[in-house]
Amino acid sequence: MYEPIRTSSSRGSAHTTMAGTPSDFPHRSREEELDIQLAAHLAALLAVTDELRAAAASADLDSAAARLAQQVTRLRGGRTPVRSTLAAGPAGPHLDTLHERAHALAGRALLVAASRADTASAILAAQRMDAHAAALVEKQELSTAG
Repeated sequence: MYEPIRTSSSRGSAHTTMAGTPSDFPHRSREEELDIQLAAHLAALLAVTDELRAAAASADLDSAAARLAQQVTRLRGGRTPVRSTLAAGPAGPHLDTLHERAHALAGRALLVAASRADTASAILAAQRMDAHAAALVEKQELSTAG
């Protein structure tokens, strides 16, 4: 009923172009892709941490920002992350939004760090998740008590 295909596939292999010559674009390993993803998540978390520091400075946020910057620098091969210098803004509901965003970013970083088996980044991300969750719970307790 069906006749077998007697010609080679017209698609070619994954590493050749349509003309059959090897492709000249770089290929990254899984580990390199995970490094890029982890650095991006940690850099985004650093940006939100800097926003929180501008709105409500604390020693914990200063320490977290320094540790995040160190991890991003390590993952990017020595290139330091761009840091924002924000003016102090009003506290309030804006802080809740920042803590929620930071908690989500730390969760994403934790997932990538775990799949990459990067213990230092995983511990840092888990600590930041705990800190932001605690800040949200504390804020809710203060608002229901008042």
